Amino acid sequence: MLKKLVGATCLALMPLGAVAQDGDAEAGEKVYRKCMACHAVGEGAKNKVGPQLNGVVGAPIARNEDFKYSKVLAEMGADGKEWTPEELDAFLEKPRDYAKGTKMSFAGLRKEEDRKDVIAYLATFE
Repeated sequence: MLKKLVGATCLALMPLGAVAQDGDAEAGEKVYRKCMACHAVGEGAKNKVGPQLNGVVGAPIARNEDFKYSKVLAEMGADGKEWTPEELDAFLEKPRDYAKGTKMSFAGLRKEEDRKDVIAYLATFE
């Protein structure tokens, strides 16, 4: 019983990205190559055609004040929506269906495993 309580307490104290995904971050790094033309992550990441994605997992939608988001994403952010792993998964599957009017031209990631992996990878950047 004590072991379960300690484990649950530790999980509750971990950052969202560390526990929210069951994807493979290493595999996600390879999937992320599809995103690199428009997005940056890591030390010194800057906005490109799309916003830099450090700290995106668990963050409010349209949180980067230095980036001009589409109206639909700006409204979602203003309404308090966050990029939970579930929301990211839905967006990455088919961005234009998730957020009608998004400026993101990427068609999406059809494979659920690819989406989980790239979200796990993004969660490694705070």
